[in-house]
Amino acid sequence: MKRASSSRDKPKPQHPVDLDAYLAELPPDKRATLQKIRKTISAAAPRAEESFSYGLPAFRLDGRPLVCFGASTNHCSFHPMSPAVIRAHATDLKDYETSKGTIRFTTKKPLSAALVRKLVKARIAELEHARK
Repeated sequence: MKRASSSRDKPKPQHPVDLDAYLAELPPDKRATLQKIRKTISAAAPRAEESFSYGLPAFRLDGRPLVCFGASTNHCSFHPMSPAVIRAHATDLKDYETSKGTIRFTTKKPLSAALVRKLVKARIAELEHARK
């Protein structure tokens, strides 16, 4: 007797395996905005490695999560992976919607390269402090 299929039997959708594939699936405006963020993160953390975390493009530093970013239907997001970093930069982030671990922005009002650099450097400092 055949058993009824369940949601567990359905194949999971395939996620991109690299950042280029992830970005290629986005609309041009989001792709360009996130590509700038990717470039800024790479410059601010040259030893960081690209990866995925929680299904989002991410960077890892010395095997530890550094930051991640992504696109949703109505916004893009940057995740410093640290509520403390967001709290410490609340003044810089006052024009953006934030939550415990997320900074939301649009392609019309993206995060500046200077702000992304500042957040990445703060996260690196936090990881280095935790390692000591």
